[in-house]
Amino acid sequence: MNALHVQVEGIGLWSPQLIDFDALRRLLAGETPAASAVRPHALTLSPNERRRATESVLIAVEVASQAAAMSRCGTGNLACVFASAYGDQATTDYMCRVLARAPVELSPTRFHNSVHNASAGYWTIATNCRAPSSAICAGSASFGAGLLEAAVLACADNRPVLLVCSDTTGVGPLGELIGCTQVFGCALLLSPATNAGMRLRLATTMSSPRHPPLPAECLAWMQNNPSAASLPLLAMLAKGHGDCVLAASEQLGLHVQLEMQA
Repeated sequence: MNALHVQVEGIGLWSPQLIDFDALRRLLAGETPAASAVRPHALTLSPNERRRATESVLIAVEVASQAAAMSRCGTGNLACVFASAYGDQATTDYMCRVLARAPVELSPTRFHNSVHNASAGYWTIATNCRAPSSAICAGSASFGAGLLEAAVLACADNRPVLLVCSDTTGVGPLGELIGCTQVFGCALLLSPATNAGMRLRLATTMSSPRHPPLPAECLAWMQNNPSAASLPLLAMLAKGHGDCVLAASEQLGLHVQLEMQA
């Protein structure tokens, strides 16, 4: 595959410990991040939608909103890629329990939140977006696969593309099996590389994932949430230099280099 070059127009990040990209910058600089948060604001959603949305939806919408706000890019015609290793684990656990015990009691609202593109649906409806959207699942390689998908779309269609990747804490037997014990979400708004600023060069490789040294907190998130596989790239963007290899599938890696263009 020929190398892809994309511009980073906006960045979003949320976890209970890091509420935005600036908090990650402070952590990498050895400072204390901003106060932790229990619940994402997700103000793009209407109050009614926020009340009934699941945690996974709130996180995805929050980081998407942050990235869009940083880029100042209109959202009405913004293509998007939503990636998640496990989707809404709490809803999946609920459905499995109810279907095994009393199937007729299954909540229609909970059911529609169970589909893998639920977050994409909430986002596109809230922003009145009619551009293409897709939902990707690739296990521990979900972020890398989503990044590759978003970069290909940006370059092929010559348009900005929003990438969102998030996972929540597992519950029940599924949670015990998967071992996802922390909450993490991130977003990148990418466009074809034509202007000055932060640019990424992406090329597929057979190399195994690798990254520069990271703080212990970042390594713990990467171990306990598959969406935190984005942290090496986010750290590169915070520092303004570096390269890493992300998993894009079980066999394929994605070599990402940060290029600063004046």
